[in-house]
Formats: sequence, structure tokens, C-alpha cells
Amino acid sequence: MITSSSDDETTAPPGTPGVLPTGWADDFDLHNPVYLADPYSVWARMRTECPVARTERDGGGYLPVRHADVTAVALNPQTFSSRAGEVTGPIPEAGRELRLPPVTSDPPEHAADRRLLVPLFTKPAIARYEAATKGTATALIDDFGDRTEVDAANEYARDIPVAVISDMLGLPFEDRGQFHDWTVRMLKDGADDYEIRADAVHAIQDYFSELVRARAVKADSGVLSFLLHRQADDPGLTDERVVGMSFLMLIAGIDTTWSALGAILWHLATHEGDRRTLAADRTQIPSAIEEFLRMYAPVTIGRVVTEEATVGGRAVCPGERVILPWAAANHDPEVFDRPDEFVLGRERNRHLAFGAGIHRCLGAHLAQMELRVALGEWLRRIPEFTLSPGTEIAWTAGNTRGPKTLPIRIG
Repeated sequence: MITSSSDDETTAPPGTPGVLPTGWADDFDLHNPVYLADPYSVWARMRTECPVARTERDGGGYLPVRHADVTAVALNPQTFSSRAGEVTGPIPEAGRELRLPPVTSDPPEHAADRRLLVPLFTKPAIARYEAATKGTATALIDDFGDRTEVDAANEYARDIPVAVISDMLGLPFEDRGQFHDWTVRMLKDGADDYEIRADAVHAIQDYFSELVRARAVKADSGVLSFLLHRQADDPGLTDERVVGMSFLMLIAGIDTTWSALGAILWHLATHEGDRRTLAADRTQIPSAIEEFLRMYAPVTIGRVVTEEATVGGRAVCPGERVILPWAAANHDPEVFDRPDEFVLGRERNRHLAFGAGIHRCLGAHLAQMELRVALGEWLRRIPEFTLSPGTEIAWTAGNTRGPKTLPIRIG
């Protein structure tokens, strides 16, 4: 429950309308500790009091939380550009943004960028990585040995997408530790410190630029070699585009799945009934994954206004930012029955965890596979677990929300 600083009540379920932080409607703060701990209660109160908040801090922006307003923005790429997806920090001038096609591409370029990558992310293409994903999950749990306490976020949830994305890109095994470090510095530490973020961005760009320049990738080894091979038949597939697409896969593919899996394990560690139901019948895991994604959709994305418009009744002007928290739309009672409850087997679950419109996440099948395999292996090996006593979970800010650490007691 969201409370004022003088109220210690914490027993209400997520989404119970609480007290909005002071001045939130016209000065919201995505780093506010009250918001980070329980954004659901803030969104619930906003729907009735200020469905679109605004701020001038951290680069400024507007924050809609109703499903209808979020989707209206997402489905209108002409008015709300995807060229800069950051949710805090200065909005870069047009042409100076970090280009990560197809996520940062607008029509008409977007269609060609996405079409190039679609064959690599179909269900059959993703199925090739399932055995390796399970092998990674098994090895990570083996490494726990006889320990009764582990950090499930940083010793399990983090390392699975690092391994999978490295494999898909065809990158050296020995560089995986570096990928993790860059992702943390860009998306987690960099959410608060823009200099750290800039340094990480330059490091990642330099890494892929050197690989592409030297063609230092084995043939048929993954996505990067596929893109380099396609350059012979596609003059428009410049080295810059190849670097941008590879960069996108690295950071987006790691951080989103890491955060989602961490949130899932947190939920099961704190909801005994749900944990025991899934541990007893793992055939329900695919359905559970969709419900977890609805409830804990980790991504918040930015859009840049290109022409005068309104969002939820508030006027927005060219050059301003609109911030789309997919999880807020997923908790809208106008669209979802009992939106703040985990409903296993929910019949209608058209959630927005992967976004909406032309920019709906290309890696949805990949994320679903990773989460299904990782959770299934965890519950097979570790059916009984809780949060370590005295644990207070801190959640990440910025474009993704997930537990920074997740101390788990096994058994």
C-alpha cells in the first residue's frame, strides 16, 4: 500500500489505492522510493485523481496509467515517435539519439528493420535454444551446492538471459561477464547517473563496432554473423545498423528477462499458495508465465511527441516525452477483472507486457521460452523457498523494474 511518510501501514495488497506522494500530479518522480516499492498503488490512485501526471524533472514528461491512454499513444507512431525510448534524462536532439533499430525506428524505416529480424525470432527459431537454456538453468542451480541461501536475482535470473543472448548473437563465452556489467551500468546504475550510462553506451558501441569492422565473427554462429552475411544482398544494411541491432539484442534481451524472472521468483517466495500450486503441477507454468507478465511487466518506455496532441485530456507539445508503463495498463480494472490478483488460468489475458502496435516486442517468444524453462527447472529442483528473514527488496528504476537482489532461503 502506498502511504504517506507518517503512515507505516503495509498490509494492503498491491493496487490498493493509497496516498499519492505530495505533488505527484504535476511533479512525479520515477525514482521516488514509495513509487519504486509499490507503483501499483500509485497507479490505482492516479486513475481516479490524475490519470496523466506530468513532471519537469529528469528531462520532463507525461505519465499516463489508464489502458486506453497507454495504448492510444503506442498505436500512434506518427504523433509519438520511438526515436528515444529513455524515460529519464535529457531528450536527445533528432539525429543524435542512440539508434537501436527496430525499437528506435519510426515508419517507414521501421518495417524494413523489423522484417529483417523476424525470421530469427519465430517459435521454431527460438526452440533451437531451449535445450541450452535448460542446461544453463541446471548448471546454475548445481552451483548452489548445499547452500540454503542464495541471491536468486544475481545468481540465477541474471545469468540465464546473458547466456542465451550471447549464444544467439554468436559472441565469445568469455565476454559474458562484461555483458552483464555493461547492462547493469547502462540500465540500472545509469538510470540515476547519466555519466555512467554514457560510458556504458560507448563501451558497448565500441565492442560491436570492432567486431563488425574486423568481421571477427564465425560464419553461421548467430544473429551477428547472419546480419553481416546479409549485407552482401542489402546495401542499406550498413555497419551502423548492424551495430545498433546487436546492441539492442544485448541490452534489451538481458535486462527485461532478468527483471521479469526476478519478479516471478519474488512473487512465489512471498505467496506460498501460488508457489505450491505450480510446484505440484508444472504443466500450469506456461499459463502462469502470462499472468506473471501481466502483473509484473518490467518495461516502461518513452515516446517523443512530434505534433500537438492530447493524452488523457492533457495537452502535449512537440519535443516533450510521454512515458508508457505497460504494467500500469495491465492493472486497469476497466480491462482486466481482479487486476491486482494473480489469477492462474486467466481466460482473457491480452496483456501489454510486450508492448502494443508496430513496436510490440520482437523477442516475445524468446522471453516466454526463457521464463518457462527457467521457472520450470527452478521449481523442479527447488519447490520450497521463501525470502530470507528480514529481507527488504529494493527495486530498480528507469526502463525496467525488477528486484536488485533477491535473497532466498531454500527449503
